[in-house]
Amino acid sequence: MWTTLDSPVGELRVIAHKGAVTAIEFDGPRQAGLSARSSAVQAAVRSAGRPVGDRADDDALLVEVRRQLDAYFARDLKEFDLPLAPDGSPFQLKVWQQLRTIGYGDTATYGEIAGRLGMTGHGARAVGLANGRNPIPIVIPCHRVVGADGTLTGYAGGVERKQLLLDLETEALF
Repeated sequence: MWTTLDSPVGELRVIAHKGAVTAIEFDGPRQAGLSARSSAVQAAVRSAGRPVGDRADDDALLVEVRRQLDAYFARDLKEFDLPLAPDGSPFQLKVWQQLRTIGYGDTATYGEIAGRLGMTGHGARAVGLANGRNPIPIVIPCHRVVGADGTLTGYAGGVERKQLLLDLETEALF
């Protein structure tokens, strides 16, 4: 099931399956990471690049997602409390769990995340690749990861959105 909502970063499509959020997409379906999805989840979520299943604007979970996202964008919510079921490799799941530890208004570098996972060498690159495949942006805050020198690097939703999300969080702190 799915719903859409307007936000300061454009239309968001929220997809849920079996009582958990499985994806949040900017301006329609994401293609990145599609091949990593299990065939069962793929069949339940997408067909020809569009979510399948019923649009369920009044589903209790999707209503709660909308409430929490609206509160986040209004700067009234700093931490999401939603059931999540991102589909990814064991490594991706570890990276995405680490992303959830980056506090509202804070940032971390790809290297710092790699270090938290006990990685050395090219670990930052692997973290960056996993970060880019995050299927539940905003709630799993991949926008809070920056380059080693603090600069904004790529973002699946576009660097402009990343900047908007970071500005929203840092301006709320002052």
